[in-house]
Amino acid sequence: MRFIFRFIVLLTVSVALAAGAFHWWSQQPIAGAVDALEFRVEAGSSLRAAVRQMNAAGLAVEPDLFALLARWRGQGGAIKAGTYAVVAGETPRSLLDKLASGKVSQASITLVEGWTLRQFRARLDAHPALRHDSRGLSDSEIAARLGLPLKSLEGRLLPDTYLFDKLSGDLELIARAAGAMQARLDEAWAQRPPGLPYRTADEALVMASIIEKETGREEDRAHVAAVFVNRLRIGMRLQTDPTVIYGLGENFDGNLRKIHLQTDTPYNTYTRAGLPPTPIAMPGLASLRAAFAPAASEALYFVARGDGSSHFSRTLDEHNRAVNRYQRGGK
Repeated sequence: MRFIFRFIVLLTVSVALAAGAFHWWSQQPIAGAVDALEFRVEAGSSLRAAVRQMNAAGLAVEPDLFALLARWRGQGGAIKAGTYAVVAGETPRSLLDKLASGKVSQASITLVEGWTLRQFRARLDAHPALRHDSRGLSDSEIAARLGLPLKSLEGRLLPDTYLFDKLSGDLELIARAAGAMQARLDEAWAQRPPGLPYRTADEALVMASIIEKETGREEDRAHVAAVFVNRLRIGMRLQTDPTVIYGLGENFDGNLRKIHLQTDTPYNTYTRAGLPPTPIAMPGLASLRAAFAPAASEALYFVARGDGSSHFSRTLDEHNRAVNRYQRGGK
């Protein structure tokens, strides 16, 4: 009996010591844990796979002990995918809590209204917190990767500030922006008033992109929309400089010349009737709304006043007088 008693005491002490040592370990700083270190747990990763990803990032986490800690705390199946930031002095326990709560490290990127796809792709390529899966792909290849039946994503991404999980792929971000724009476009098309001169929702999106490039002034958008809608209705050419500039592409040096207006491209609305074949920029929601709700106006012309606003005219004579006044310094 004495032997059994001693064995039980020894076993109890051993378990207590082991438990104490395990508790101590769970709250000790992890070797390699420094500020700004990040690692990514891929979707579908098991706890042990997550530990391997931590080890690859430079964290000396012992897989068996970490798995035991997770089971002991009831968090073994609760880890969430994402990118996690480590702080100096991070412990196994605090790290496990992050994984279980999904406290991922996020960054943001802004798609500015009026940007072209080329401008946004340049911003994506330069963002240090993204995985650049789209780099080297053509616009049509990106659309194909996302399962979109489009040759280009121009105008198809909704301008906004997007939060994203650090080290996630830029294709995921593009897909979100494309989905957001499509949802807004579908909603506007379903609620469109009668009489608009668009055969498809895509044509309305093209119009919205032109409005976006023609004015940034909130109160002028619906009036700019009215001018172009009125022209479409009577078969008058749109004659809008931003479409010509877009058609010139990287050859445009910032100075629009008469020869440019006379040189035919699919986007030259001086030489071709109707809307250009694709949007020319990423329109914001205000421009999209204006395309579907143009002002009640008979204006066919407008000219910049020089203060950011525009003067709208119904006749060519009135327009010429406005051009002389606002652009040539006449009275």
